[in-house]
Amino acid sequence: MQELIFINDVDQYSSKHIAQFLATFVSGDASDSLDRAREDPAFRLVGSVSSSVRADDASLLVEHLKSPSRERLLRRLLKCDIIVYNVSEHATQETLEEATWAITTLHSEMENFENQKLFILISTVMTWAQTKSQNPGETEYRLTEMEYKRRRPHPNFKNHHVLEKLVLKLGGGKSSKLRAYVLAAGLQYGRGESLFHYFFKMAWTMDHPHVPFFGQGGNYIPMIHVYDLAGAIQNTVEVRPSSKYILALDDSKYTLDDIVVAISDAMGSGKIHKMPEEDAAAMGAQPEDLEYLAVNLRLQAFVIKDSYSLSWVSESGMVENIDAIVEEFKHARGLLPIRIFITGPPACGKSTLAKKLCHYYKVHHITMREVVEERIARLREVVSEAESEYASATEVGAAQKLLDDIDECMKTDGVLSDRLAAIMLQDQLNSKPCTNQGFVLDGFPKTYEQAKLIFSEIDEDAEQQDEDNESNVPTYNVNTPEHIIALGAPDELLIRRVQELPQAVVEERGYTEERFLARLDRYRKRADVVENVLDYFDELEIHPEYYDVGTDVEFKEIMEHITEMIGPPKNYGLSAEEQLEKERQLAEELRLKRIQEEAERKRNKEESLTRTAADFQQWQTNLAEVSKQEQERLRTQAVPLRNYLMKFVMPSLSEALVECSKIKPEDPVDFVAEHLLRKNLPA
Repeated sequence: MQELIFINDVDQYSSKHIAQFLATFVSGDASDSLDRAREDPAFRLVGSVSSSVRADDASLLVEHLKSPSRERLLRRLLKCDIIVYNVSEHATQETLEEATWAITTLHSEMENFENQKLFILISTVMTWAQTKSQNPGETEYRLTEMEYKRRRPHPNFKNHHVLEKLVLKLGGGKSSKLRAYVLAAGLQYGRGESLFHYFFKMAWTMDHPHVPFFGQGGNYIPMIHVYDLAGAIQNTVEVRPSSKYILALDDSKYTLDDIVVAISDAMGSGKIHKMPEEDAAAMGAQPEDLEYLAVNLRLQAFVIKDSYSLSWVSESGMVENIDAIVEEFKHARGLLPIRIFITGPPACGKSTLAKKLCHYYKVHHITMREVVEERIARLREVVSEAESEYASATEVGAAQKLLDDIDECMKTDGVLSDRLAAIMLQDQLNSKPCTNQGFVLDGFPKTYEQAKLIFSEIDEDAEQQDEDNESNVPTYNVNTPEHIIALGAPDELLIRRVQELPQAVVEERGYTEERFLARLDRYRKRADVVENVLDYFDELEIHPEYYDVGTDVEFKEIMEHITEMIGPPKNYGLSAEEQLEKERQLAEELRLKRIQEEAERKRNKEESLTRTAADFQQWQTNLAEVSKQEQERLRTQAVPLRNYLMKFVMPSLSEALVECSKIKPEDPVDFVAEHLLRKNLPA
């Protein structure tokens, strides 16, 4: 019968991987449960999430609760057989309060339980951080679960300590309907990393020559693989040991120094650099992680060793299992190297396309010329340090011999032998940057034989087909390109391109007419042989993609097709500096855009005001003109009437007014009117 388990925060690193383990665990087959979907898993999972859960994570759960209310959460907890609260890493105060509420409320409700419920608190060894040894003089002394009552927490983990004590107090024994355990987990690693992610990323990207870390580094760190922690939870459910406090740790006894050196060796330069803790934020590290990484504890777990049948993923710890942990990291983070080989005739644009692909995928541009120059410079540096105490005689002798071989080849015909070229290129392709991120190999190898020397490996176990066959069955090595790009263009186009190049570029690339035509002829002859370089990859079923450059001089269409074929970048993308520069550029572009928009608005407003003033002025001018024209019209219309009045009315009216002034009648108006009537004039 499947048991129903509740796990909090399944969208976070620790709980997510615990859920993945338990959702695929099949009882009695723990060793075969990792990374496999099962038809009949032992558990069904309900999980709470603080944000949206990914589709693949949601498929593990029968139900996910996004920031549920206490009432809704309690209903789900009462239906579950097992309740797991994980506060082991970066737990917020809200999470601690919720776990406190959950154990308290379940304890108060336990009389109503139909069956016994199991409450498991996943805590942290940080609650032991300041615990003193009972044998201070014994350097190898290790604290055990038996001493859990003496544990003293880190100052910032006192609330964890209080919660642990509450769970131990409220969780009853075998007969209780609510049984509780505390698993104090070591610092967790694996499956893509959380606390140790900074070191893995620094080693993988190689942004710095040495992997930086902070503090003294000599502190011992109790650890456990996150899937081994999940296995400890599963065993706790099945075994239900008498001990209620359990240390969940692997067998490792490593310091922070040991851990960072192992990561750097496996993925980076193999070197580390101690830095002050105050520089952590500036270097991109998370200051809140430093509390965990500064812990110095020697602990010994007995319950999971003696009582559990744990199928360990990493019993001996990260350092001894670093190769497997690195593979987990790359797989979980999708950090897959992209390996491309570009070939084609001279002047077809191989280097231009290679640089575009390198910029897009953040991989390394490899040219044979640069490989040789860098290798010779390194060899000369080794030889020049022959008297140094750090240079071994063997190393100096090997460097000098290789330099002599190179000089001999250059004196003979000016060209490196295929053997030496293969050695140098193999070393470059096997370097950590190329192994981690990948590369674009530009123009070399040129022949079938060169490709075979560089990329073929001999299968020592393969059976020889006949006595005359001197080589075993060839297989390609891990750094063989997985994408082959073959560019093509007619000779006429290539010659015209070279003729259009600036003289300085022609001299730099050796594209003088005679030399270019000779190189082009050699390329055509190599391409026409029975087994050419592309045939080598065809035989390995790494089939080339052919592109005719033609008029696509900017490689827009070719880039679009290649990136669609290969897929998106499989790395961290922009570096911190590039991301800051990109953000700065975007901010500057936004600022300039706002300034332009504001200037445009101001200009439009001013133009609008100018247009309004001009329109008003024009209106005033038009109004004055209309008034003037109206007055002219009235004057013109008044001329006949004025002439009539002056001829027929004004003489009689003047006479009447003169008479009126002489006589001075009582009513001058009537007098004037009667006078005009007498003269037969209109009044």
